[in-house]
Amino acid sequence: MSFVAAEETAPPVWRGMDRAALDSAYDNSGAVPESGQYLAEWSKRTAALRAQPGHLLDLRYGPRERNLIDIYRCGKPSAPILVFIHGGYWQRNSKDVFGCMAQGPIAAGMDVALVGYTLAPAASLAEIAAEIRAAISFIRQMPSNLGFGKGRLVISGWSAGGHLAASAMDMAEVDAGLTISGIFDLEPILFGSLNNKLGLTPEDVRQLSPQQNLPGRAGNLVVVYGTAELPELQRQSQDYLTAWQGCGLNGTLEPITGANHFSVLEQLAQPDGLLARQVARLGGLS
Repeated sequence: MSFVAAEETAPPVWRGMDRAALDSAYDNSGAVPESGQYLAEWSKRTAALRAQPGHLLDLRYGPRERNLIDIYRCGKPSAPILVFIHGGYWQRNSKDVFGCMAQGPIAAGMDVALVGYTLAPAASLAEIAAEIRAAISFIRQMPSNLGFGKGRLVISGWSAGGHLAASAMDMAEVDAGLTISGIFDLEPILFGSLNNKLGLTPEDVRQLSPQQNLPGRAGNLVVVYGTAELPELQRQSQDYLTAWQGCGLNGTLEPITGANHFSVLEQLAQPDGLLARQVARLGGLS
């Protein structure tokens, strides 16, 4: 008599997904085979922009190594400012990859600040969020004679940077926001391998998820995602905007047809891009 062993299956950890399925659901780089090419190209474009005269580079806003800001000037006094926060699941990348995202807003008449921050595990997510708030305060406190940072301030970020931007929407210094493919509910991150370096606890999820900590008042928010992104990334943006509007806050959802997690950013970098036009509108330029 022979017996066939029952096939072993991994237990579900979140919404019916086992850990491998959950990791795949948030693997943006794996879903876009050319993701490395995007990052390499953006790094080259950023290096070329940094080499141009007139910008203020590597301004220190805090004590840690990555507490630096690059300010790209449009040349107009007291222009509105876009503060952009890079992504990489709070663990990867730097402002030196994403400076080229300033080119679209600059062409529209905005100054742009690229914020660097300490990466996990060297900093906790709470510490990273605090660094972003310190950077925004630093920008608003810059000397008036520089003619910078005194116009409307629009906060924006991509992926993990979208989470950090949303987390700063309650600040009095922030006039409006535009999140791109962000993470707004940290609960699925808690159960996946992304948490190996983050070390999130259930209490961190409660305190640091923008969807669970909506502000009592805030400026207009545009929530952006690409329709070719992973379904979980699309859901995160959709659910967040629903919760935002459910609290009586002013916001709109902006799906970018056919865009994946990386190509969506070209709509910000290009002067005629949809997101470059959106931030100009939020900055009061149109």
